[in-house]
Amino acid sequence: MLGDMISEERGQLTTTRVLPSDSGMPRVEASFQAEGTIFGVHATDMGTYVSQLRPDGTLFGEGQGVMMTADGDAISWRGQGIGRFTGRGGATSWRGVIFYETASQALARLNGVAGVFEFEVDEGDKVEAKDWQWQ
Repeated sequence: MLGDMISEERGQLTTTRVLPSDSGMPRVEASFQAEGTIFGVHATDMGTYVSQLRPDGTLFGEGQGVMMTADGDAISWRGQGIGRFTGRGGATSWRGVIFYETASQALARLNGVAGVFEFEVDEGDKVEAKDWQWQ
């Protein structure tokens, strides 16, 4: 069951690069920066994920990043998901699971939480993400 919304953000891919393949299928690394909120607190997010095309045309991705609040609190995150192409270029739609860790007392409820996310990349490399607590 989905619980409270954890975060919502919008931003932009900042870099992409093709990585060596270990299985013959293409691998791409993408980094992004975004602004939004996490449990209602304004934060800036920086992340990088690696996606690999699978034989059925879907993508498997793994990523990590860090969010910083205006008060200087840091939140690290790791996630995995499944994606699919939605348009020309690198437009993709992702669904997956994300885990957070922080030393912040104000955001301590993030520790030990599993979130489920939606992450969209449009044809202009704009990104939009939302995630909810998985209960």
